[in-house]
This record gives sequence, C-alpha cells and structure tokens, in this order.
Amino acid sequence: MSYKQQLFPWCIINPLPNMHTRIVGRFRSRSDAEGHLQVLRRLIPTLSFEIMFDVTPKETDSENNPETPQ
Repeated sequence: MSYKQQLFPWCIINPLPNMHTRIVGRFRSRSDAEGHLQVLRRLIPTLSFEIMFDVTPKETDSENNPETPQ
C-alpha cells in the first residue's frame, strides 16, 4: 500500500461477480465517503456500492525473509 493510499483509508467499492471489487474512490474520513456514496446511489441507482476501510498490512523484513534467526 502506497503512502497516498494510507492517507485515504476509506473506500467506496463496486462489488463485482466472483468476489472481485472495483475501487470507485478513496477518502480521508468516513463522513466524506458517505456523502459521495449518497450522490453515487442517486446518480447510478442500478449499481451497488459499499463503503469499506482498507487495512492492507505493511510488509516487514521478517515477512520478506522466511528464514529468521531464532
């Protein structure tokens, strides 16, 4: 996850078949995401949208190197 994505953790997604998703927008706060979600639902009522909090863990050196000394 890039630094810019960490600054905007709230996402509006469009769920697709087979458990795929499309990120429609990223926001700093949940209230911003909810406001945009209301507008999207009015403009495009045929599609479904959801709000989610994107928590992608950062990679650490121990995860990159499976052979850690003990």
